[in-house]
Amino acid sequence: MHLPQEFISYTAALFGAERWQWFLNALNQEPVTSVRFNPFKYSGEPVFTSRVPVPWCKEGYWLSERPNFTLDPLFHAGVYYVQEAGSLFLDHVLRTHVSSPVLALDLCAAPGGKSTLMRAALPEGSVLISNEPDRRRANILLENMLKQGHPDVLVTHNYAHDFAKTDWMFDVILTDVPCSGEGLFRRDEGAVNEWSLSNVQFCQRRQRQILQDVWPCLRPGGFLIYSTCTFNTCENEENVRFIAEELGAEILPVPINPTWQITGSLLGGFDGPVYRFIPGLTQSEGLFMAVLRKKGTPSRPPLLPGTARRHAQTHRLIHLLSDGMPQPEQKGKEQIPSVAQALCVNLPPDKYPRVELSLEQARRYLHRESFTLPAATPQGFVVVTYKNHPLGFMKNLGDRANNLYPKNWAIRKL
Repeated sequence: MHLPQEFISYTAALFGAERWQWFLNALNQEPVTSVRFNPFKYSGEPVFTSRVPVPWCKEGYWLSERPNFTLDPLFHAGVYYVQEAGSLFLDHVLRTHVSSPVLALDLCAAPGGKSTLMRAALPEGSVLISNEPDRRRANILLENMLKQGHPDVLVTHNYAHDFAKTDWMFDVILTDVPCSGEGLFRRDEGAVNEWSLSNVQFCQRRQRQILQDVWPCLRPGGFLIYSTCTFNTCENEENVRFIAEELGAEILPVPINPTWQITGSLLGGFDGPVYRFIPGLTQSEGLFMAVLRKKGTPSRPPLLPGTARRHAQTHRLIHLLSDGMPQPEQKGKEQIPSVAQALCVNLPPDKYPRVELSLEQARRYLHRESFTLPAATPQGFVVVTYKNHPLGFMKNLGDRANNLYPKNWAIRKL
């Protein structure tokens, strides 16, 4: 891998000789694959032949090899999510600092890994707003959050300044901000080609603008989790200092085990607790995370979860893609159930007839093929399952069954 000389000069000095050598060695190695099981769907059945727990995430595991996830129906059913081990540290952060139901916002959420983790780690009764400003990426986020299947997740497509114009006050905000992507060099050559010092400085300015825009929406006493997938102190420690000193926050510690090999601050004169994952030291791609608590006393009561849902449904500034309560679609005189209904964990098991598919049938279904269901299957809408996990709907016509899986979700090649 050809690294930019400016990156080498800066980062080698930042890491120190030993860390830098570990990092260079890691760039020539295959990254370790990790997954996180969805606690709302996973029931303990064997999925992978060999796995090792990720110690900072309750449902996270490293795999001994990377399977073809595209051909696994359980992946499409939302039973697990493929996610970098470093980003799973968010689970440990939330379980450390959040113990009662909250209204939470994941501001830059696509493709959805941290959002699916947030809803799993937050206490029951919490509501999560999973947001993505980019519309194309927002559609990917919507798919992944619907597959997660939890009803208390709202998916929105807005910019940070839009939330500042509402009366929402969040107890927890995750800002996994767009960054220069240094931590992704091993798996994304495009990030290497796009890197420059000027882009690092541009990213810092954009990150600070995002933070300033969303800061009024964080309740005094609430938590802001700041995260990037880059190494430099410009986008990391300097921005954390900006939040603490300019916006007004206290940097909070998170207990860690020395065996996890998580690196703290690398900026001289900065003594706040921050957490940096460096490939070669930790089994993950690069990640930086810090936790801050907003200073001040709450000036008004919290926006209750039910109120938050109604607020999102009616507020003219909020582009709501899903309110977490999927409804059928009216086509002429017929109501067509949505795939989100089948995937939602609160769908009553007797709402629709269910048909269990074999692995081959499940893959054909995800490929949007039509095929005949067993003769005893009632006519009408049927939930098809694989290993008892719903995949979506078919409409059984007797001699054949129409496949209702969304076109934009379908597997392109078997």
